[in-house]
Amino acid sequence: MQKPSNARGTRDFGPKEMAKRNYVFNIIRKHFEQFGFQAIETPAIENLSTLTGKYGDEGDQLLFKILNSGDYLSKLSEQDFQEGSKKFTYKVSEKGLRYDLTVPFARFVSMNRNDLAFPFRRYQIQPVWRADRPQKGRYREFYQCDADIIGSNSLLNEAELITLFQAIFNSLNLKANLVINSRKVLAGVVDVLGMNKHFVDFAVAIDKLDKIGWDAVAKELVEKGFTVEQCAVLADLIVFEGNNLAKIDKLTTFFNGNTQGLAGLKEIEDVLRFIQQNGFVNTNIIFDYRLARGLSYYTGLIFEGKAVDIPFGSIAGGGRYDNLTTDFGLPNMSGVGLSFGIERMIDVMDALNLFPLIPFSGSKILFAYFDEAGQTQAFQYVNELRKQGIPSEIYPEVAKIKKPFEFADKKQIPYVAVLGEQEMAQNKMNLKNMESGEQELLSLQDLIEKIK
Repeated sequence: MQKPSNARGTRDFGPKEMAKRNYVFNIIRKHFEQFGFQAIETPAIENLSTLTGKYGDEGDQLLFKILNSGDYLSKLSEQDFQEGSKKFTYKVSEKGLRYDLTVPFARFVSMNRNDLAFPFRRYQIQPVWRADRPQKGRYREFYQCDADIIGSNSLLNEAELITLFQAIFNSLNLKANLVINSRKVLAGVVDVLGMNKHFVDFAVAIDKLDKIGWDAVAKELVEKGFTVEQCAVLADLIVFEGNNLAKIDKLTTFFNGNTQGLAGLKEIEDVLRFIQQNGFVNTNIIFDYRLARGLSYYTGLIFEGKAVDIPFGSIAGGGRYDNLTTDFGLPNMSGVGLSFGIERMIDVMDALNLFPLIPFSGSKILFAYFDEAGQTQAFQYVNELRKQGIPSEIYPEVAKIKKPFEFADKKQIPYVAVLGEQEMAQNKMNLKNMESGEQELLSLQDLIEKIK
């Protein structure tokens, strides 16, 4: 007999885990709606033509592809097999699991453009899939919680998303920094070096800085065509430390009039000016021109959130994209979004013991009894409580009273109401507080008032 197991990179969530997840989901959803975002959902399966070419070569390699149904090999020739796995794959697979929520959102906007009020604020909380190597904090199936504003070029939207970040992490009591940069700043750096054609190589390499360090990044850049002298110039920027204003001054001097780079700095300055009015202490909003974000569809400001008290990689990320809907027939539709990585957020909160005491059973009371008469009466009472909006359960079997108490304790149900012969004769029940051990004899109406 085969031993049951999960597919690599996936997990089950029992009642305790789901209680924590729903706690975080509910806080995020509440803030999304307070900021005026509207909920949508998109299918787990997308056409591969929708997904490919949006994430860069590395992202495309991580797409989970779905084999065509039926006899998908019958239409292939020997030449198809000889063309290599890349071309062959797309002849036997027309669909894939979504890699993120942003590209499907761009498709959705393009298809529903006549029904939406622009600028459109959407939020989406759904799972995504990536054929990545599983490791701590990195899964093949995980949820993303996305908020996007599309149909507006205003930098006020970036300021709104930063404020949303502050509101959510404050509510979770989770200390986190939000690092910001602009793709235009990165493009300006490459332009000053005369390496415009190597922007993608530069962005991909710099995105690995936290993981592999500057020496390894510099080696990769040289392999991509940068000179040792150019890497030495970059190193002067990379090692520089200072506050947001000092970094802006450093880059202003470096750009020496470079239009693209200065435009990116102006965006950073404008957003930092906006958020001064958001009511939060924004010392955790950090401008870092080393931030790249690997996804190729970003064109303007980019964000990355990281926990302060524990090294755990990115727990939020996003940015401005100008051309994502163009491939779907809707040009000139700029958007900006922020995605919250709930799996890592929960892992960090667990590691730091930040969760409050969350009852993982929704029931507030369990009814127990000694005989069939008590069972019948308890069934009536439990439904009366449910009509009053009180989540309630009845132990289904006539058993020794120890069993329902053990059951309630294991499920963390706070009250147990016992119907014995004496209690029923008085039209009352014995209510026990499972935490304090206190017991009292109550009528149904008194019990309803107490539990409410």
